[in-house]
Amino acid sequence: MHSPSSSAVEPAAYRKAAWHLVPFLFFCYILAYLDRVNVGFAKLQMSRDLGLSDIAYGTGAGIFFIGYLLFEVPSNIILSRVGARIWIARIMITWGIIASLQIFVAGEHAFYLLRFLLGVAEAGFFPGIILYLTIWFPSKYRARMVAWFMTAVAIAGVVGGPVSGAILKVMDGFGGLQGWQWLFVLEGLPSAAMGVAVLFYLDDSPRDASWLDTEEKELLLRRATLDEERRLQGGSASRTAGYAMKNPKVWGFSGVYFLVVMGLYGISFWLPQIIRDTITTDERAIGWISVIPWFTAAVVMVLNGVHSDRTGERRWHVAAPCLAAAAAFALSAMPQVGGWYGIAALSVATAGIMSALSCFWSLPSSMLGGTAAAAGIAVINSFGNIAGYVSPELVGRIRESAGERMELVLAMFSLCLLFAALSTLAVTRGAFGFSGEAAGEGA
Repeated sequence: MHSPSSSAVEPAAYRKAAWHLVPFLFFCYILAYLDRVNVGFAKLQMSRDLGLSDIAYGTGAGIFFIGYLLFEVPSNIILSRVGARIWIARIMITWGIIASLQIFVAGEHAFYLLRFLLGVAEAGFFPGIILYLTIWFPSKYRARMVAWFMTAVAIAGVVGGPVSGAILKVMDGFGGLQGWQWLFVLEGLPSAAMGVAVLFYLDDSPRDASWLDTEEKELLLRRATLDEERRLQGGSASRTAGYAMKNPKVWGFSGVYFLVVMGLYGISFWLPQIIRDTITTDERAIGWISVIPWFTAAVVMVLNGVHSDRTGERRWHVAAPCLAAAAAFALSAMPQVGGWYGIAALSVATAGIMSALSCFWSLPSSMLGGTAAAAGIAVINSFGNIAGYVSPELVGRIRESAGERMELVLAMFSLCLLFAALSTLAVTRGAFGFSGEAAGEGA
């Protein structure tokens, strides 16, 4: 039973925490995602200037995730031990510097090296933030908090498209640099500056937050402890990294995440090229048109996350958006559906992908705690992000063999999202002994 005072304090305390933390983390993730995927816009000029083929571009875009994969789990475990403030700052400062160094790329091998190092630098950022949010928000608030945080991916597309397109067009040739070189500098250095700001703004836990009063701190800490105990009710073994590594549920969720991320990076890395192939070659116009799918996704994913928290249902709030995305990709793969009709279909696909991702993390985070949460979330994110390598690499090869056409690529993404929907339903009921209602417990 809640005391009358705690019942009165709780909504205000969590609202205060949300307003203090989520907008700041949201902006950090916008910078992270821009530095990860702005290579999709840079390609519009880099391919010309450096002679990069679609296969070389796909390899360079995807090799980021090899570095990411190798260092993700140790990075997240370090974060759980030293605290988010220091480790997130380290991540942002190093990735901002490396992102800016891409100005010196002169060929495909330097491109591969810096993309790999960028992945190493950024490893641990996203799962670290997911872990960090579990410290502040219990399960009943978590889907909407993650949804608001992850709208940064969509807003990065909304903001990054016009900004990247404008940089390519306006800055091309300024100061003796090409537009794509300015793109890397002007979108990389702000990340390093934001990393410094993290040191002064973030608190490792409610206990350290000077902006909360004593009663609010005690309430948030008490709720976090109760939520952690509920996740760990299976015993002390669930606190270990080894428990997460051996848990079939973790690997089941990893497979789901892999399939969804295949579609996400298909959109992120290739949308500018699709627009160039089907609508216009004007780089500034490409930037503005790319806003449409991402703006649609930003609205729909928040609605999906809020509805999931209100109803307490998780599995269908992941599976149904995957099915919608699969249908939209299938429609966009039809030869007669191109141009603006294709953008409309891809808008539905992007909204479906982002809606699924906004609720996805409420499933694994409801069953893991302690070091297992740090390791399990990192394993799922690492394995899923292998798709970040596979997706652009595979798309480049398919385009090369299909005369630079996208129909087979879009059909492949449709199948990925269909299997993601079916896998979600299997993992959360039956095949791995995991109940969808259990995932939503406490919501």
